[in-house]
Amino acid sequence: MNKTFVCVALLLVVSLSACNQPAKTPPPADQGAATPAPGGGTTTVDAQAIYKQNCISCHGVNFEGGVGPNLTKVGGKYSKDQIATIVTNGRGGMPSFKGRLSDTDTSAISDWLAAKK
Repeated sequence: MNKTFVCVALLLVVSLSACNQPAKTPPPADQGAATPAPGGGTTTVDAQAIYKQNCISCHGVNFEGGVGPNLTKVGGKYSKDQIATIVTNGRGGMPSFKGRLSDTDTSAISDWLAAKK
């Protein structure tokens, strides 16, 4: 019976120790864009993750270009709306991402890239 008490006490201590953990912090402002969520409120879309999953193979890890053009200062050349149009419809050798990215994802990546000046 003494062993059972010790086991229960240890289980209780371990369980309660998880209750005092700090809350997760949101991503830095340059990583995502707050966009309207269905039903109101906002949701954070990680534009960096979208870039890594869809753009990095042509535009490079550091936006330096390669198969696709250099994007280090793309926001100085194009507005958010122009970037969104290029992402959605494609252009030159760039494929269209219409149907592959949601409107929310397209908006987030366009906003994020437009800030690169």
